[in-house]
Amino acid sequence: MLIAVEQFARSRVSVSSDTEDNAMLKWALIFFVISLIAGFLGFSGVSAATATIARVLFGIALIIFLIFLVLALMAGNAVL
Repeated sequence: MLIAVEQFARSRVSVSSDTEDNAMLKWALIFFVISLIAGFLGFSGVSAATATIARVLFGIALIIFLIFLVLALMAGNAVL
């Protein structure tokens, strides 16, 4: 089982690129900035909606990060 997890982690690292890994965080940041601008201009409905989207995207990115951190630790690779 441990060998299968290690092979999965290695194949995932080799397939993904930096732009794919950072895409979700980039979109979360974009929605956060839109939320700040809309809030500053007084569009409270738009601001609340984009803030919610940014929060959800950041949460998903954080969960995915934690899953891959656990997989890496289980595989015996030094992450830090």
